This record gives sequence, structure tokens and C-alpha cells, in this order.
Amino acid sequence: MVGYGVTVILVGILGALVVDAFPRVTPKKSCSLSKYQFPAPSELKAVRRMKEQFEEIMLLTNRKCNTRLFHRKWNTAELSVADRITLVEAELDLTITMLTNPTTQRMAETCQQPLAFLNQVREDLRDCLALEVPSHQPSGKLRHWLQKLETAKKKETPGCLEASAILHIFQILNDLRCAAQREDCT
Repeated sequence: MVGYGVTVILVGILGALVVDAFPRVTPKKSCSLSKYQFPAPSELKAVRRMKEQFEEIMLLTNRKCNTRLFHRKWNTAELSVADRITLVEAELDLTITMLTNPTTQRMAETCQQPLAFLNQVREDLRDCLALEVPSHQPSGKLRHWLQKLETAKKKETPGCLEASAILHIFQILNDLRCAAQREDCT
């Protein structure tokens, strides 16, 4: 009887060791950007309200900016899907940084809903990059633009970076729409 109990215990221990020896398969996160082809009207309305309020503030300030970061000689549709996702992620990184630390207190409250939306978008983009193209190397066009972005971050004032990001927010959302459309973006 004692031998039987020891056998049961040994089988239980060995079974647990065998199970732990093999990694568990966890369900893969999926890459779904299709919901960004047509963002929710409430999100677009909040972004529009933020941009309009910022434009009003800009009229009252004497801000002189020369950054032409969002003026590109190429169209987003010309990029590969992975490049589009990388582009939008970089654009969102700048925009989120600027919205997190607005240069005027008046903008802080207006930025909250757009900021939450853009943070979710960026998280989804990062999931897609990690799943689909974890070692993606940007094309020459995109690499040049990313270098231009890094230079602007070092040379431009926070106010000018904020203005560039907010004033071009709908261009960023169009770039997102193109990335979400994948091969269908023309």
C-alpha cells in the first residue's frame, strides 16, 4: 500500500515536471488596424475640437516656426505596409509627446480624449509591427524622413513641434487610414 502511494506521488511530480518543461502556447495577439480606416465620429470630433482650439491660441501668440516636417515629396501610399505603420507610429510618438506636455494650460483638458485615442492607436501599431515585421528596416524614403524628424526634435522649440503635430493631425490620421487599408491604399 505504501508503494502505491509513493508511485502516485512520483507520477504526479513527473507529470508536473514534464508539463513545465514545455512552454505553454499563448494565443498570439492579432494585428487589426481595420477599425482605423474609419475612426469613430466622436474621436474625430474631439480631435477637430482640439485642433480648432489650438488654432485660436496660435492666432493670439507670436509663434514663428519654420519646420516643414509634414511636407513630404512622397505620398504615404507609395510606402510598403510596414513602412506606413512605422511612419504613423513615429508621427504619433511626436504628437503624443506634444499633447502630453502642452505649451498652454488651456490645451491640457482639450487634449485628454484625443490623447487617449492616439495612445490606443500607437499601442495597436506597435503590436502590428512586433507581430508582422519585428525586424523591419525602413525604406530610404522613410529613413530620410525619420532622420528629419529626429533633427527637428533636437533643433525646434517645443512650441513649434507642438504646432507642427497638432496642425497636421488630420494628415497623421490619413496616414493611419492608409496603413489600416494595407495593400488597398492608393
